Amino acid sequence: MRELIVNAFLTLDGVMQAPGGPEEDPSGGFERGGWSVGYWDEQIESAMGEALSRPFDLVLGRKTYEIFAAHWPHSDEPGAELFNNVTKHVASTKLKELEWENSRLIEDDVPDGIGALKEADGPELQVHGSANLIQTLLRHGLIDEFRLLIYPLVLGEGKRLFDGGTVPAGLDLTRSQILSNGVIIATYRSGAAIRYGSFALETPSEAEQARRAKQER
Repeated sequence: MRELIVNAFLTLDGVMQAPGGPEEDPSGGFERGGWSVGYWDEQIESAMGEALSRPFDLVLGRKTYEIFAAHWPHSDEPGAELFNNVTKHVASTKLKELEWENSRLIEDDVPDGIGALKEADGPELQVHGSANLIQTLLRHGLIDEFRLLIYPLVLGEGKRLFDGGTVPAGLDLTRSQILSNGVIIATYRSGAAIRYGSFALETPSEAEQARRAKQER
């Protein structure tokens, strides 16, 4: 069984929409695209190179597929050959044909289709971008690992990593690095328990009992 990995650029308040430019995804009236570009440096380039150095297939939602398909086949940037050559699995109910080479449409129900991909032989499955798809993956517990680049800024609006599909879950931090530009690189594994507890007195004071009774009204 192969693992599904979410790779995401995030702001401190969890926004992942259009990190690479205003034109990437202005949906919902989002006007703050391009927020990650000013932080790009050799350290981030090295981290991205490491993440892409192991064999992988891509899993993409429709919008990210369209962004990538309009860019990488026409680019001579480092990474273009890699993205053009890897297998792309695309989750979409609107697209009927995929023109970008090595792209395959997930024709089943998305959770079932991605579950089948995980059961099949092959390299790890990497999700890039695809905020809407990620919400479906979260709801169905299909994500094994998050590799996050967390940027030192807040935007207050935009699509978030943990949004409509989020269910309560614990995560294990397995690796972290703080870059000189303030970006935090963190890897989290799914499957940990949430460690609930309470700092309340074992025997509540009369004031605390009164406070609780007031809340129940």
